[in-house]
Amino acid sequence: MRRAILNIVFLLLAAASLFAQDAHIDEWMRAGNEAYRADKYSEALTDYLKIENEGYAGVGLYYNLGNTYYRLGQLGKAILYYERALLLDPNNEDVIYNLQIAKAHTKDKIKEVPKIFLAQWWDTLISYFSPKGWAFFLVIFFLVFLALLAVWFFTKNVAVRQSAFFIGIVDIIIVALLTVFLFTSLKRESSNRHGVLLAEEVTAKLSPDEKSGDAFIIHEGLKFKIEDELRDWAEIKLPDGKVGWLPKEAFEEI
Repeated sequence: MRRAILNIVFLLLAAASLFAQDAHIDEWMRAGNEAYRADKYSEALTDYLKIENEGYAGVGLYYNLGNTYYRLGQLGKAILYYERALLLDPNNEDVIYNLQIAKAHTKDKIKEVPKIFLAQWWDTLISYFSPKGWAFFLVIFFLVFLALLAVWFFTKNVAVRQSAFFIGIVDIIIVALLTVFLFTSLKRESSNRHGVLLAEEVTAKLSPDEKSGDAFIIHEGLKFKIEDELRDWAEIKLPDGKVGWLPKEAFEEI
């Protein structure tokens, strides 16, 4: 009995703690939004970062951080948070629009190596939803399949059974496709690591050594793929295929 009472007390305290944390987050978000509307961007940034430091991640928070950093003239940070917002919601039109504006102010205009049509089409399809989005649709269509299976088993009407059977075949094909999309999206998310340059200008090296030869020069706000890491260095790949090494302190991973 005593243990049960202690468990209840513990749960109540935990719930109260979470409630208090949510209240703080709402308060900081409201204060940040008010400061932003009043053009007090440094104050807004302080409030938004308090939320992030609590471990909270969300499209709205990252979008606000991107806007605030942009207003403060920190282009690299602005692009970084817009990109983080797009990881959570790839089709958010507001984020996409503001990201395009921010990228228009970057110095490096690097054209991506063109892909063949099928590869480009596949990338666009997989990127249309985040892994959570693909998982959501997979669950929905799988539940539909279970419902159709129940209809086929428990309904005696021949016409209804036939309809359930054929619709079920189509549904299971969709489930299979969604499964492929989900695992491809998850694999891409785990293997495709990208970073954004935060330093104003950096010279990439041919090897992870400050004394090695220069590979190329890049500027703040450029997004690139992270290929490898060695101590305090990271091998990066630009959209045009160039490869070089950067000190990790010069950028932040999306």
